[in-house]
Amino acid sequence: TQSLPQKVFYAGPMFRYERPQKGRYRQFHQIGAELIGPSEPLADAEVIACGWDILKALGISDDVTLELNTLGDAESKLNYRAALVSYFSDHKAQLSEESELRLDRNPMRILDSKDDGDRRLVAHSPTIEPYLSKSAATFYKNLQEKLANFNIYPTINPRIVRGLDYYSHTAFEFVTTALGSQGTVMAGGRYDGLVEEMGGPKVAAVGWAAGIERLSMLCQKTVDAPRSVFIIPHNPSKNLLMPPHPLESQFEGLALEALQELRNAWIRAEISYSGSPKRRMERANKANARFAVFMPSYDAADGEKQNLFGVRDLDDGSQTFVKRDDLIQYIKSRLK
Repeated sequence: TQSLPQKVFYAGPMFRYERPQKGRYRQFHQIGAELIGPSEPLADAEVIACGWDILKALGISDDVTLELNTLGDAESKLNYRAALVSYFSDHKAQLSEESELRLDRNPMRILDSKDDGDRRLVAHSPTIEPYLSKSAATFYKNLQEKLANFNIYPTINPRIVRGLDYYSHTAFEFVTTALGSQGTVMAGGRYDGLVEEMGGPKVAAVGWAAGIERLSMLCQKTVDAPRSVFIIPHNPSKNLLMPPHPLESQFEGLALEALQELRNAWIRAEISYSGSPKRRMERANKANARFAVFMPSYDAADGEKQNLFGVRDLDDGSQTFVKRDDLIQYIKSRLK
């Protein structure tokens, strides 16, 4: 609390004590982002924008809708709770057994019921906006204005709720229809009361979590791996493709240096470990490599080619000699 705000990101395995369903497993993996300290609606908007940017980067934003609601502040929730108790008490005989128990403990949770009978009642239940305090209504309005500044325009869903008392104000979900009934892929909200409830000081916080399994199920696009450069540590001598000399330690050392230099330049590179030159070329072609790079020639008859790397383009069959210092730039220019 002495260096707020704090931005936290996490990823890892989680476990839930529920019956597994499609996209909702007993063990799952989750990513999450939390912004701890700020109490302004701009913080909520930035957190939501971060989640939206991730979904866009994954290429799945076209299949996802952002739904937004407010839970209000303590005063708002107290007023809204009274309205819900009054409404559902008039229809108590039609409530499911679970929702009947929730009526006394936490009536807002009835809004999240999956029971068909409950959902029919929920469709006509009061929404929270008429019961918002002035400050809570202002917060909600400001949040939507900040989201518009991020070019984000959510769908208002007054039925989004959170079942724990430490939540307040913002509640949001990124939902999809592509995964059946388990349509939420990312969800979050403001939880200003959590740190204090766990024994700490009163600290504002807002964040979200997303299930990696559900995100991956939406990712239909596949990205081809970049094609590689295949290093063949042989002396090419006069014939680049059929070097007459066996692998020598001096060429292996040069090959490893070239391999690491290519990788340090973010170029995918592999090395041929053993076999005849012909066999190594077959492996390069089988690996769908773009280039085969041979070690420099030290044959006296090829004096002009000393200390040059032989580079063969495996797409068009062309081959050339490149200075060692120019190898990275040459490969990069041809990979574009």
